[in-house]
Amino acid sequence: GAEFDLLGRYAAPLPATVIAEMIGLPGDDAHLLLEWSNRMVRMYMYASGPEQRAEIEVDADAAAAEFIAYLRAAIAEHRAAPRDDLLTHMLEAEVDGARLSDGEVIATTILLLNAGHEATVHTTGNAVVQILRSGLDPAELTATPEQAAATVEECLRFDAPLHLFTRYALEDVALEIGPGEWLSIERGQQIGLLLAAANRDPRRFAEADRFDPWRTDAGNLSFGGGIHFCIGAPLARIELETSLTTLFAEMPDLSLARQPQYRDIFHFHGYDTVPVTA
Repeated sequence: GAEFDLLGRYAAPLPATVIAEMIGLPGDDAHLLLEWSNRMVRMYMYASGPEQRAEIEVDADAAAAEFIAYLRAAIAEHRAAPRDDLLTHMLEAEVDGARLSDGEVIATTILLLNAGHEATVHTTGNAVVQILRSGLDPAELTATPEQAAATVEECLRFDAPLHLFTRYALEDVALEIGPGEWLSIERGQQIGLLLAAANRDPRRFAEADRFDPWRTDAGNLSFGGGIHFCIGAPLARIELETSLTTLFAEMPDLSLARQPQYRDIFHFHGYDTVPVTA
């Protein structure tokens, strides 16, 4: 019956722990990785002025330095005692006699940790809120592995954790955006890819604004597409299917304590908190 924040207590620790252990870092250190990651990605947010921007940059630099020092120590440990994990694999991988430098291993590890948890955190929060708001039976939505997978896909479509990516056109291109209607994009132009809008495109989805975990026209662009398709999509899907199924099995009476508010951030789309009771 006690109220708690689903994001802080469940959605945030789980993917951070999973990706840390896959890389070969202690799961108990996930809270450190989360703190460093959050301080670093604040660089993506708008600042109210030069003083706040400078403060954000200094703190992000400090977080990066702490993160790098932590990883240098982890690299030394893995070199001394190799093990079956991704960090050891990166240190030992060799192509035509060339190996990754320590700097390259560190940069890749930070990228994997930062990219491997936050979107999943917000997808979990967004999904739980939408399922609880829908009035549908959560147990039915996760009754089988196949239905759990379909529910996750619809949650990803309906309330994506990333609404916008920007890209630069590498060549002139003309896109047909409607019957006889064309959009010309010149090489070097920056374009905004509105993934969340594509997920609600009425030309692609029947009743696009309706949450329907049984829809027959399922699909989404929440993981991007083409050469930019998210490399972590299979892991994210497994985490989401497992975590939602487990959550609703363990807490069948889960309910929203009050309506959550979306966080005022640029790079992700999710809630400040998800207050629930069970």
